[in-house]
Amino acid sequence: MTEPSPFPDESSLLRALRASPALFEAIAHPDSKETEFHLQQRLRNEFPVEMVVAALTLQDIRRKAAASGKFTRADQMWLTPTGLEQATSEPIARHKAQRFSGTVWDFCCGIGGDSLALALRCEVHSVDLDAAMCLRTEWNAEIYGVHERVRTVVADVSQPGNRAGLLHIDPDRRPGGQQRMRRIEDCSPNLEVLRTLMSEFRGGAIKLSPASNFGGKFANVEIELVSLHGECKEATVWFGELAGDQPFRATSLPSGETIAAEPLSARVDITPPRAFVFDPDPAIVRAGLLDVLAERLQLTRLDDAEEYLTGDQPLRSPWLQTFRVLEVIPNNDREVRAACRRRDFGSVEIKCRHLPIEVERVRRKLPLEGSRAGVLIFARVLGKAQVIVGERNAESLLG
Repeated sequence: MTEPSPFPDESSLLRALRASPALFEAIAHPDSKETEFHLQQRLRNEFPVEMVVAALTLQDIRRKAAASGKFTRADQMWLTPTGLEQATSEPIARHKAQRFSGTVWDFCCGIGGDSLALALRCEVHSVDLDAAMCLRTEWNAEIYGVHERVRTVVADVSQPGNRAGLLHIDPDRRPGGQQRMRRIEDCSPNLEVLRTLMSEFRGGAIKLSPASNFGGKFANVEIELVSLHGECKEATVWFGELAGDQPFRATSLPSGETIAAEPLSARVDITPPRAFVFDPDPAIVRAGLLDVLAERLQLTRLDDAEEYLTGDQPLRSPWLQTFRVLEVIPNNDREVRAACRRRDFGSVEIKCRHLPIEVERVRRKLPLEGSRAGVLIFARVLGKAQVIVGERNAESLLG
Protein backbone atom coordinates (compact mmCIF):
# COMPACT_ATOMS: atom_id res chain seq x y z
CA MET A 1 0.00 0.00 0.00
CA THR A 2 1.37 3.42 -0.99
CA GLU A 3 2.18 5.75 1.88
CA PRO A 4 0.12 8.97 1.79
CA SER A 5 2.08 12.07 0.90
CA PRO A 6 2.88 14.38 3.80
CA PHE A 7 2.29 17.33 1.46
CA PRO A 8 -1.35 18.03 0.55
CA ASP A 9 -0.37 20.42 -2.25
CA GLU A 10 2.61 21.92 -4.05
CA SER A 11 2.68 25.00 -1.84
CA SER A 12 3.09 22.82 1.26
CA LEU A 13 6.01 21.04 -0.38
CA LEU A 14 7.65 24.35 -1.29
CA ARG A 15 7.31 25.64 2.28
CA ALA A 16 8.90 22.45 3.61
CA LEU A 17 11.78 22.85 1.16
CA ARG A 18 12.36 26.44 2.15
CA ALA A 19 12.44 25.42 5.80
CA SER A 20 15.12 22.79 5.11
CA PRO A 21 18.34 24.59 4.09
CA ALA A 22 20.32 21.55 5.28
CA LEU A 23 18.88 19.54 2.37
CA PHE A 24 20.17 22.03 -0.20
CA GLU A 25 23.50 22.29 1.59
CA ALA A 26 23.94 18.51 1.40
CA ILE A 27 23.15 18.55 -2.34
CA ALA A 28 25.49 21.47 -3.04
CA HIS A 29 28.39 20.07 -0.98
CA PRO A 30 28.25 16.26 -1.04
CA ASP A 31 30.85 14.08 0.62
CA SER A 32 33.71 13.68 -1.87
CA LYS A 33 33.69 9.89 -1.30
CA GLU A 34 29.94 9.58 -1.81
CA THR A 35 28.44 8.68 -5.18
CA GLU A 36 25.31 10.46 -6.38
CA PHE A 37 23.31 7.27 -5.81
CA HIS A 38 24.48 6.98 -2.20
CA LEU A 39 23.87 10.69 -1.62
CA GLN A 40 20.26 10.31 -2.73
CA GLN A 41 19.84 7.20 -0.58
CA ARG A 42 21.17 9.04 2.48
CA LEU A 43 18.96 12.07 1.85
CA ARG A 44 15.88 9.86 1.46
CA ASN A 45 16.60 8.41 4.87
CA GLU A 46 16.66 11.93 6.34
CA PHE A 47 13.89 13.67 4.36
CA PRO A 48 10.62 12.68 2.65
CA VAL A 49 11.16 11.35 -0.87
CA GLU A 50 9.09 14.14 -2.43
CA MET A 51 11.34 16.74 -0.82
CA VAL A 52 14.53 15.09 -2.04
CA VAL A 53 13.24 14.79 -5.61
CA ALA A 54 11.97 18.38 -5.60
CA ALA A 55 15.23 19.74 -4.15
CA LEU A 56 17.38 17.91 -6.69
CA THR A 57 15.12 19.13 -9.52
CA LEU A 58 15.26 22.71 -8.27
CA GLN A 59 19.04 22.66 -8.00
CA ASP A 60 19.27 21.40 -11.57
CA ILE A 61 16.93 24.16 -12.81
CA ARG A 62 18.95 26.77 -10.94
CA ARG A 63 22.13 25.58 -12.67
CA LYS A 64 20.41 25.82 -16.05
CA ALA A 65 19.04 29.26 -15.22
CA ALA A 66 22.49 30.49 -14.20
CA ALA A 67 23.98 29.15 -17.44
CA SER A 68 21.25 30.80 -19.51
CA GLY A 69 22.06 34.22 -18.11
CA LYS A 70 18.37 35.08 -17.66
CA PHE A 71 18.73 36.03 -14.00
CA THR A 72 21.68 37.36 -12.02
CA ARG A 73 20.50 35.61 -8.84
CA ALA A 74 19.39 32.35 -10.45
CA ASP A 75 21.27 30.21 -7.92
CA GLN A 76 18.86 31.36 -5.19
CA MET A 77 15.58 31.59 -7.09
CA TRP A 78 12.48 29.43 -6.88
CA LEU A 79 11.91 28.09 -10.38
CA THR A 80 10.17 25.47 -12.50
CA PRO A 81 11.30 24.26 -15.95
CA THR A 82 8.33 25.84 -17.74
CA GLY A 83 8.45 28.92 -15.53
CA LEU A 84 12.09 29.48 -16.41
CA GLU A 85 11.50 28.89 -20.11
CA GLN A 86 8.62 31.38 -20.29
CA ALA A 87 10.06 33.98 -17.90
CA THR A 88 11.29 37.30 -19.23
CA SER A 89 15.05 37.72 -18.82
CA GLU A 90 16.23 40.55 -16.60
CA PRO A 91 17.52 42.92 -19.34
CA ILE A 92 14.23 42.73 -21.28
CA ALA A 93 12.03 42.96 -18.18
CA ARG A 94 13.91 46.06 -17.00
CA HIS A 95 13.69 47.60 -20.46
CA LYS A 96 9.90 47.17 -20.47
CA ALA A 97 9.51 48.38 -16.89
CA GLN A 98 10.83 51.83 -17.85
CA ARG A 99 7.45 52.72 -19.38
CA PHE A 100 5.48 51.86 -16.23
CA SER A 101 4.77 53.91 -13.12
CA GLY A 102 2.34 53.84 -10.21
CA THR A 103 0.29 50.68 -9.71
CA VAL A 104 0.78 47.74 -12.08
CA TRP A 105 -1.08 44.45 -12.30
CA ASP A 106 1.23 41.69 -13.54
CA PHE A 107 -1.23 39.06 -14.79
CA CYS A 108 -0.05 35.45 -15.28
CA CYS A 109 3.06 36.36 -13.29
CA GLY A 110 4.58 32.85 -13.25
CA ILE A 111 7.87 32.87 -11.32
CA GLY A 112 7.81 36.68 -11.30
CA GLY A 113 10.42 37.71 -13.86
CA ASP A 114 8.49 40.82 -14.92
CA SER A 115 7.19 41.55 -11.42
CA LEU A 116 10.77 41.82 -10.13
CA ALA A 117 11.66 44.48 -12.70
CA LEU A 118 8.38 46.37 -12.36
CA ALA A 119 8.77 46.49 -8.57
CA LEU A 120 11.97 48.52 -8.94
CA ARG A 121 9.76 51.49 -9.86
CA CYS A 122 6.11 50.50 -9.23
CA GLU A 123 3.69 48.95 -6.75
CA VAL A 124 2.99 45.52 -8.25
CA HIS A 125 0.05 43.16 -7.85
CA SER A 126 1.28 39.79 -9.18
CA VAL A 127 -1.63 37.59 -10.20
CA ASP A 128 -1.62 33.91 -11.12
CA LEU A 129 -4.15 31.10 -10.97
CA ASP A 130 -1.47 28.79 -9.54
CA ALA A 131 -0.93 29.39 -5.82
CA ALA A 132 2.51 27.75 -5.94
CA MET A 133 3.61 30.19 -8.66
CA CYS A 134 2.48 33.11 -6.54
CA LEU A 135 4.54 31.71 -3.67
CA ARG A 136 7.59 31.51 -5.93
CA THR A 137 7.05 35.11 -7.02
CA GLU A 138 6.89 36.22 -3.37
CA TRP A 139 10.14 34.47 -2.50
CA ASN A 140 11.90 35.63 -5.65
CA ALA A 141 10.87 39.20 -4.79
CA GLU A 142 12.57 38.73 -1.41
CA ILE A 143 15.73 37.50 -3.10
CA TYR A 144 15.81 40.65 -5.24
CA GLY A 145 14.94 42.94 -2.34
CA VAL A 146 11.66 44.23 -3.82
CA HIS A 147 9.17 42.21 -1.73
CA GLU A 148 7.75 45.33 -0.05
CA ARG A 149 6.39 46.44 -3.44
CA VAL A 150 5.04 43.06 -4.57
CA ARG A 151 1.71 41.62 -3.45
CA THR A 152 0.60 38.28 -4.90
CA VAL A 153 -3.00 37.38 -5.69
CA VAL A 154 -4.28 33.92 -6.59
CA ALA A 155 -7.01 34.57 -9.14
CA ASP A 156 -8.34 33.87 -12.63
CA VAL A 157 -7.33 36.95 -14.61
CA SER A 158 -10.21 36.49 -17.05
CA GLN A 159 -12.76 37.12 -14.29
CA PRO A 160 -13.91 40.62 -13.23
CA GLY A 161 -11.64 42.37 -10.75
CA ASN A 162 -9.76 45.54 -9.88
CA ARG A 163 -8.67 47.37 -13.04
CA ALA A 164 -7.19 50.50 -11.43
CA GLY A 165 -3.67 51.02 -12.71
CA LEU A 166 -1.67 49.63 -15.62
CA LEU A 167 -1.51 46.06 -16.93
CA HIS A 168 1.30 43.73 -17.85
CA ILE A 169 0.20 40.26 -18.97
CA ASP A 170 2.10 37.21 -20.16
CA PRO A 171 -0.44 34.76 -21.63
CA ASP A 172 0.42 31.09 -21.13
CA ARG A 173 1.71 29.70 -24.43
CA ARG A 174 1.58 26.13 -23.11
CA PRO A 175 -1.96 25.87 -21.68
CA GLY A 176 -2.56 22.49 -20.08
CA GLY A 177 1.08 21.50 -20.59
CA GLN A 178 0.68 21.32 -24.37
CA GLN A 179 3.33 22.16 -26.92
CA ARG A 180 4.09 25.85 -27.35
CA MET A 181 1.34 27.72 -29.19
CA ARG A 182 2.04 30.41 -31.76
CA ARG A 183 -1.56 31.48 -32.35
CA ILE A 184 -2.71 34.06 -29.81
CA GLU A 185 -6.18 32.53 -30.08
CA ASP A 186 -4.80 29.31 -28.52
CA CYS A 187 -3.03 30.97 -25.56
CA SER A 188 -4.51 31.34 -22.09
CA PRO A 189 -6.06 33.84 -21.72
CA ASN A 190 -7.00 33.92 -25.39
CA LEU A 191 -7.30 36.81 -27.82
CA GLU A 192 -10.87 37.66 -26.87
CA VAL A 193 -9.99 38.00 -23.18
CA LEU A 194 -6.87 40.03 -24.01
CA ARG A 195 -8.94 42.50 -26.02
CA THR A 196 -11.40 42.81 -23.13
CA LEU A 197 -8.58 43.52 -20.68
CA MET A 198 -7.20 46.17 -23.03
CA SER A 199 -10.54 47.96 -22.89
CA GLU A 200 -10.65 47.76 -19.08
CA PHE A 201 -7.17 49.07 -18.26
CA ARG A 202 -6.05 52.56 -19.22
CA GLY A 203 -2.81 51.19 -20.65
CA GLY A 204 -0.27 48.42 -20.49
CA ALA A 205 1.66 45.72 -22.29
CA ILE A 206 0.98 42.21 -23.58
CA LYS A 207 4.01 39.93 -23.79
CA LEU A 208 3.94 37.61 -26.83
CA SER A 209 6.32 35.31 -28.63
CA PRO A 210 8.02 37.06 -31.58
CA ALA A 211 6.84 34.10 -33.67
CA SER A 212 3.17 34.64 -32.77
CA ASN A 213 0.52 35.83 -35.21
CA PHE A 214 0.22 39.34 -33.76
CA GLY A 215 -0.20 41.09 -37.13
CA GLY A 216 -3.62 42.71 -37.45
CA LYS A 217 -4.90 41.31 -34.14
CA PHE A 218 -4.96 44.57 -32.17
CA ALA A 219 -6.08 48.11 -33.03
CA ASN A 220 -4.35 51.35 -32.01
CA VAL A 221 -1.27 49.68 -30.51
CA GLU A 222 2.50 49.82 -30.79
CA ILE A 223 4.18 46.45 -31.30
CA GLU A 224 7.78 46.34 -30.13
CA LEU A 225 10.11 43.51 -31.19
CA VAL A 226 12.99 43.12 -28.75
CA SER A 227 16.25 41.31 -29.43
CA LEU A 228 18.90 40.41 -26.87
CA HIS A 229 22.46 39.73 -28.06
CA GLY A 230 21.17 39.37 -31.62
CA GLU A 231 18.30 36.96 -30.89
CA CYS A 232 14.70 38.17 -31.16
CA LYS A 233 13.14 37.28 -27.81
CA GLU A 234 9.81 39.03 -27.41
CA ALA A 235 6.98 40.93 -29.06
CA THR A 236 5.45 43.47 -26.70
CA VAL A 237 2.04 44.91 -27.57
CA TRP A 238 1.81 48.36 -25.97
CA PHE A 239 -1.72 49.73 -25.67
CA GLY A 240 -3.59 52.70 -24.24
CA GLU A 241 -1.48 55.43 -22.66
CA LEU A 242 1.71 53.34 -22.88
CA ALA A 243 1.58 52.95 -26.67
CA GLY A 244 3.88 55.08 -28.78
CA ASP A 245 2.80 57.03 -31.86
CA GLN A 246 4.26 54.55 -34.38
CA PRO A 247 2.76 51.11 -35.07
CA PHE A 248 6.03 49.15 -34.92
CA ARG A 249 9.28 49.41 -33.01
CA ALA A 250 12.46 47.33 -32.92
CA THR A 251 14.82 47.46 -29.95
CA SER A 252 18.27 45.90 -29.64
CA LEU A 253 19.58 45.03 -26.19
CA PRO A 254 21.86 45.51 -24.40
CA SER A 255 22.70 48.62 -26.48
CA GLY A 256 19.17 50.03 -26.15
CA GLU A 257 19.19 51.16 -29.78
CA THR A 258 15.60 51.52 -30.99
CA ILE A 259 13.76 52.39 -34.20
CA ALA A 260 10.01 53.14 -34.44
CA ALA A 261 8.18 53.72 -37.72
CA GLU A 262 5.45 52.70 -40.10
CA PRO A 263 6.88 49.73 -42.09
CA LEU A 264 5.56 51.05 -45.41
CA SER A 265 7.09 54.49 -44.92
CA ALA A 266 10.31 53.48 -46.70
CA ARG A 267 11.23 51.54 -49.81
CA VAL A 268 14.84 51.01 -50.89
CA ASP A 269 16.34 49.87 -54.18
CA ILE A 270 17.37 46.34 -55.12
CA THR A 271 21.01 46.17 -56.27
CA PRO A 272 23.80 43.65 -56.80
CA PRO A 273 26.13 43.15 -53.83
CA ARG A 274 28.40 46.13 -53.27
CA ALA A 275 31.61 46.13 -51.22
CA PHE A 276 29.88 44.98 -48.03
CA VAL A 277 26.87 42.83 -47.15
CA PHE A 278 24.99 43.20 -43.87
CA ASP A 279 22.95 40.67 -41.92
CA PRO A 280 20.28 42.62 -39.96
CA ASP A 281 19.10 42.02 -36.42
CA PRO A 282 16.03 39.73 -36.40
CA ALA A 283 13.99 42.27 -34.40
CA ILE A 284 14.25 44.70 -37.32
CA VAL A 285 13.11 42.00 -39.71
CA ARG A 286 10.19 40.78 -37.56
CA ALA A 287 9.03 44.36 -36.99
CA GLY A 288 8.91 44.93 -40.75
CA LEU A 289 11.37 47.82 -40.47
CA LEU A 290 14.11 46.50 -42.75
CA ASP A 291 13.59 49.14 -45.45
CA VAL A 292 13.34 51.85 -42.81
CA LEU A 293 16.74 50.83 -41.42
CA ALA A 294 18.23 50.51 -44.89
CA GLU A 295 17.03 53.96 -45.90
CA ARG A 296 18.46 55.56 -42.75
CA LEU A 297 21.83 53.88 -43.29
CA GLN A 298 21.82 54.45 -47.07
CA LEU A 299 21.87 50.75 -47.87
CA THR A 300 20.09 48.71 -50.53
CA ARG A 301 18.66 45.18 -50.65
CA LEU A 302 19.82 42.18 -52.66
CA ASP A 303 16.33 40.94 -53.44
CA ASP A 304 12.71 41.40 -52.35
CA ALA A 305 12.81 37.85 -50.96
CA GLU A 306 15.98 38.41 -48.87
CA GLU A 307 16.74 40.46 -45.77
CA TYR A 308 20.45 40.91 -46.50
CA LEU A 309 21.46 44.52 -47.13
CA THR A 310 24.44 45.87 -49.03
CA GLY A 311 26.50 49.07 -49.15
CA ASP A 312 29.83 50.61 -50.07
CA GLN A 313 31.25 51.20 -46.58
CA PRO A 314 31.53 49.09 -43.40
CA LEU A 315 29.13 50.17 -40.67
CA ARG A 316 29.42 50.02 -36.91
CA SER A 317 25.88 49.34 -35.71
CA PRO A 318 24.14 47.07 -33.19
CA TRP A 319 21.60 46.35 -35.93
CA LEU A 320 24.06 44.74 -38.35
CA GLN A 321 26.65 42.04 -38.80
CA THR A 322 29.10 43.21 -41.46
CA PHE A 323 30.78 41.09 -44.15
CA ARG A 324 33.32 42.18 -46.73
CA VAL A 325 32.40 40.84 -50.20
CA LEU A 326 35.23 39.01 -51.96
CA GLU A 327 33.26 37.66 -54.91
CA VAL A 328 29.80 36.47 -55.96
CA ILE A 329 29.48 33.04 -57.59
CA PRO A 330 26.71 30.74 -58.86
CA ASN A 331 25.09 28.45 -56.31
CA ASN A 332 26.63 25.11 -57.23
CA ASP A 333 29.02 22.79 -55.41
CA ARG A 334 31.84 23.01 -57.96
CA GLU A 335 31.96 26.80 -57.90
CA VAL A 336 31.81 26.90 -54.09
CA ARG A 337 34.67 24.39 -53.70
CA ALA A 338 36.78 26.31 -56.20
CA ALA A 339 36.18 29.57 -54.36
CA CYS A 340 37.27 28.03 -51.05
CA ARG A 341 40.55 26.90 -52.61
CA ARG A 342 41.05 30.21 -54.38
CA ARG A 343 40.50 32.17 -51.18
CA ASP A 344 42.66 29.86 -49.04
CA PHE A 345 39.83 29.15 -46.56
CA GLY A 346 40.59 26.87 -43.62
CA SER A 347 37.24 27.46 -41.95
CA VAL A 348 33.94 28.93 -43.09
CA GLU A 349 30.81 30.36 -41.58
CA ILE A 350 27.78 29.38 -43.66
CA LYS A 351 24.79 31.72 -43.62
CA CYS A 352 21.39 31.30 -45.25
CA ARG A 353 17.96 32.75 -44.59
CA HIS A 354 15.58 31.43 -47.25
CA LEU A 355 17.35 29.14 -49.73
CA PRO A 356 16.91 25.41 -48.92
CA ILE A 357 20.52 24.75 -47.89
CA GLU A 358 21.68 21.80 -45.76
CA VAL A 359 24.53 23.56 -44.00
CA GLU A 360 26.38 20.51 -42.74
CA ARG A 361 26.12 18.73 -46.09
CA VAL A 362 27.64 21.78 -47.76
CA ARG A 363 30.38 22.00 -45.13
CA ARG A 364 31.38 18.33 -45.52
CA LYS A 365 32.08 18.87 -49.21
CA LEU A 366 34.35 21.88 -48.79
CA PRO A 367 38.16 21.61 -49.20
CA LEU A 368 39.07 23.65 -46.12
CA GLU A 369 42.82 23.30 -46.20
CA GLY A 370 43.91 26.94 -46.08
CA SER A 371 44.60 29.45 -43.31
CA ARG A 372 41.87 32.08 -43.65
CA ALA A 373 38.40 32.27 -42.08
CA GLY A 374 35.70 32.85 -44.65
CA VAL A 375 31.97 33.32 -44.96
CA LEU A 376 29.59 31.81 -47.49
CA ILE A 377 26.23 33.59 -47.74
CA PHE A 378 23.64 31.67 -49.75
CA ALA A 379 21.05 34.19 -50.91
CA ARG A 380 18.81 35.34 -53.72
CA VAL A 381 20.47 38.15 -55.63
CA LEU A 382 18.30 39.96 -58.19
CA GLY A 383 16.09 36.89 -58.41
CA LYS A 384 18.87 34.28 -58.73
CA ALA A 385 20.22 31.90 -56.08
CA GLN A 386 23.86 32.82 -55.63
CA VAL A 387 26.68 32.57 -53.10
CA ILE A 388 28.42 35.62 -51.70
CA VAL A 389 31.96 34.70 -50.73
CA GLY A 390 33.28 36.98 -48.05
CA GLU A 391 34.83 37.50 -44.66
CA ARG A 392 33.73 39.11 -41.43
CA ASN A 393 34.72 42.73 -41.21
CA ALA A 394 36.37 42.74 -37.77
CA GLU A 395 36.83 46.52 -37.71
CA SER A 396 33.06 47.07 -37.75
CA LEU A 397 32.21 44.73 -34.89
CA LEU A 398 31.05 46.22 -31.62
CA GLY A 399 33.24 45.41 -28.65
